[in-house]
Amino acid sequence: EVQLVESGGGLVQAGGSLRLSCAASGFTFDGYAIGWFRQAPGKEREGVSCISRSDGSTYYADSVKGRFTISSDNAKNTVYLQMNSLKPEDTAVYYCAAVFRLVPGFLPTDDYDYDYWGQGTQVTVSS
Repeated sequence: EVQLVESGGGLVQAGGSLRLSCAASGFTFDGYAIGWFRQAPGKEREGVSCISRSDGSTYYADSVKGRFTISSDNAKNTVYLQMNSLKPEDTAVYYCAAVFRLVPGFLPTDDYDYDYWGQGTQVTVSS
């Protein structure tokens, strides 16, 4: 059974940093992608960043470019989201998700592309 477990959320002041982790287990495939998504109260879920385990390609939403960095420790099947220069508008529940049906050269960035989801971790940025 595929399991994704997020950790690392918390309360931080504006300008601060957090590192989220997504530990994946229950599968042996090498070709998959992990995406980070977030949902703020009253808003739709949005894609934040994604990484392909197959070719290392990455995606960042415009709102986080230059501030967030996604990385992967393949030996640990863990993906990290380093979040710097946090803003109050980054406040949301952050979810990681996985998809195994990768099309060569295409990195899924929409939530409907992803099949497995973690339980989410709260990130709150105070002003």
